[in-house]
Amino acid sequence: MVEPATSDTEPTAKGEQTRRLIVDTAVRLFGEQGYDKTTMRAIATAAGVSVGNAYYYFPSKDHLVQAFYTTVQDAHAEACEQLLAAPGTFVDRLRAAMLAGVETMAPYHGFAGTFFKTAAEPGSPLSPFSTESAPARERSVRMFRSVVDGATTKIDPELRAELPELLWLAQMGVTLYWVHDTSPGQEKTRLLVERSAPLIDRLVAMSRFRMFKPVTREILGLYRLLR
Repeated sequence: MVEPATSDTEPTAKGEQTRRLIVDTAVRLFGEQGYDKTTMRAIATAAGVSVGNAYYYFPSKDHLVQAFYTTVQDAHAEACEQLLAAPGTFVDRLRAAMLAGVETMAPYHGFAGTFFKTAAEPGSPLSPFSTESAPARERSVRMFRSVVDGATTKIDPELRAELPELLWLAQMGVTLYWVHDTSPGQEKTRLLVERSAPLIDRLVAMSRFRMFKPVTREILGLYRLLR
């Protein structure tokens, strides 16, 4: 039987618990069997719910993956709350946030490549740039806006407005490297973050100087044109 919600926007506590159970079960099966071999029926059976109930909450496996993306981004944002609670330098806040992202993703490294193969296909709803991925993407951008807003480092005002999205793109680059990182515990990804955060900080600092402003404006103009 399908579990009704109390309203269109407020699911029951039991409904939310069932929804989370289905997502957690799907993630486990994706890791054990692979994304392509895992069916909605198998997910429903393993979660102990009817197939109809599974489809009620998630019309397809793609919807399940989107829910997983959002769950990961929520966990990343939660992990950053204490790290970003007090103001600090831009480089320290950026490094802390990006490393927290690596730690949040760590349990899923074993099957992340499966998602990547599907997400990399043009037009895939699993792409981080797709309309379907907007909730997870916007959650991550909000977290990086917190990184910028609490930074004591002076940042060019025009760059500041676009910087959270640019940092999200940088995080996507780190994630792509992480997917292919076979070093123990993905230590090379952590090294990438440790070394790249100061470089990004220098570029941000340089953007305030008059001689670099024209280049900054051109880069921002190109970014706005392409996004």
